Amino acid sequence: MSKIEEILQSKIKPKEKQTKLVEAVVFGEIPVKEFMAFFELAKDVEKGTCADVMKHVSAQKPALLAPYIDMLINYVNYELPRVKWGVAETIGNMAKYYPDKVAKAIPNLLKNTTDDNINTTVIKWCAAFALSEIAKHNSKVRKNLLPVFENIIKKEKNSGVKNLYVKVLKAIEKE
Repeated sequence: MSKIEEILQSKIKPKEKQTKLVEAVVFGEIPVKEFMAFFELAKDVEKGTCADVMKHVSAQKPALLAPYIDMLINYVNYELPRVKWGVAETIGNMAKYYPDKVAKAIPNLLKNTTDDNINTTVIKWCAAFALSEIAKHNSKVRKNLLPVFENIIKKEKNSGVKNLYVKVLKAIEKE
């Protein structure tokens, strides 16, 4: 049994499992390559936990996940909400360091901004976070994203989601 499976099958609380996995990946006890291979083959519940772990790993050590940006982009529209939002936040966390690489996620992220039964407020917030981070750190795609943000602001009903776009527009105006 791998260390990942050992942690996931342990009797500790889900939050503790996540914390242990984050620490194990960040400190090299679990090789990132092994973790990402596990993520791809995992069942949905475990895939969701792994997506949450990646969000935290990318906040602490984005370089660990840099080789997997293209793979992550493929999961932005995964059917399981926990994966959708975890991967979007991971991409958002990496935008500062890899602005050109994560820009490839824009079309997929935009699919998660629409109001429908699939895109919950959390999914839309995470997509907004990733898109606003990309716009903030990638001047090449910014001019195309700003009008999209303005349209979303007009239509978005949730103030938390809307405020992410408003905040990034104000920050970019000040530059």
